[in-house]
Amino acid sequence: MDLMAKATEIVGGIMVRMRRGQAPRHQAMGDRPAIPQAKSQGIMTLKMPTAHGWHQGRMPTPAAGLKVNAFAENLEHPRWIEVLPNGDVLVAESLQEAGNPKGLIERATHATMRRAKAIGISANRISLWRDSDKDGVAETRHVFAEGLRQPFGMALHDGVFYVGNTDGITAYAYRDGQTAVEGAGRELVRFKPGGHWTRSLLLSPDRSKLYAGVGSLSNIGDDGMEAEEGRAAIWELDLATGAARIFASGLRNAVGMAWEPVTGALWTVVNERDGLGDETPPDYLTSVKDGGFYGWPYCYWGRIVDDRVPQNPALVATAITPDYALGGHTASLGLCWMPAGTLPGYPDGMVIGQHGSWNRSTLSGYRMIFVPFKGGRPEGPPRDLLTGFLSEDEKLSYGRPVGVAIGPDKASILMADDVGNVIWRVSAA
Repeated sequence: MDLMAKATEIVGGIMVRMRRGQAPRHQAMGDRPAIPQAKSQGIMTLKMPTAHGWHQGRMPTPAAGLKVNAFAENLEHPRWIEVLPNGDVLVAESLQEAGNPKGLIERATHATMRRAKAIGISANRISLWRDSDKDGVAETRHVFAEGLRQPFGMALHDGVFYVGNTDGITAYAYRDGQTAVEGAGRELVRFKPGGHWTRSLLLSPDRSKLYAGVGSLSNIGDDGMEAEEGRAAIWELDLATGAARIFASGLRNAVGMAWEPVTGALWTVVNERDGLGDETPPDYLTSVKDGGFYGWPYCYWGRIVDDRVPQNPALVATAITPDYALGGHTASLGLCWMPAGTLPGYPDGMVIGQHGSWNRSTLSGYRMIFVPFKGGRPEGPPRDLLTGFLSEDEKLSYGRPVGVAIGPDKASILMADDVGNVIWRVSAA
């Protein structure tokens, strides 16, 4: 048996068998989650289904009263969606790059992620999809931009198209209806690449500022906090002056962002740390305050201290408790605000694409959910919108939800599926 196979057997087999049957009965969800006491795992549980894709007519399962169809197919690891004012749909096709694994455990992790199609060679492009006859299926495809560096977030304002690459924000000139960028991009901000590599983008409601999510390099500051400088944060870029600053920090990996229109607050979904148990701590949905600190890496869910980390008591004392727990290791990535009536029977709320866990004994996530809001706050339990991404035995993943967006018709939700290589469209049945 070679070294890689041995590592995979040790971590992917023994560690999972040790913890099978020990998963919490209930997920830590809602505004008052029951979070189990932390249990440092030493070697983290490694469990990830093999990427299978959709075959023989299999499709995700929509909630009652809804239907699903493929808006676009045959993509290469689609991650994020941006709907342009003219109805064109842009899709960032990109993937985590492998790098050089350090040690036996990291080799095993990389082997597992390759099997799950979560790591590999990135397409590094943005494709444009056009549904000219408005039937909910794109007929034409164009390469909108290529040769990028792990593109993810996108935004358009006043003739400028912005791309969130892993190493910074780049701007391109844009005119309505064009099917490809023209000329070289202009770099506005540089970010440290790698680690949690996605860079989501969101314009402010008045279009004067651009917000970017920049994840941490490591799980809990493993390489020291100097390496994490400028990371685990949401950045704010003033489009008029070019000035950039950290808007909020202590956010291990804030990915999707959305504006809540009643209060005008910025909201995000955050992927929390690993290695403390199946439900500890939960990923979360939270409003984000200017200058707010949300705990990472010193503490979680307010001020619960992570004793694996050299502490900073002064920062811990300022840590803000998130608003709404989403369950442990759900990898909640996609986020968009869905106004009441977009889908029949659904009030105002947030749609979330849960990419799915890789490091817990019983898998979590692997679904698209809806969290209802009332008066600017989450109100009640989440509701499933799209499920069926896992085989019953959890050995295969047919797809994995990522970015979500309101469709061009304002009466549907588009969702990127980076294992199925599909953009799914959910609408009224």
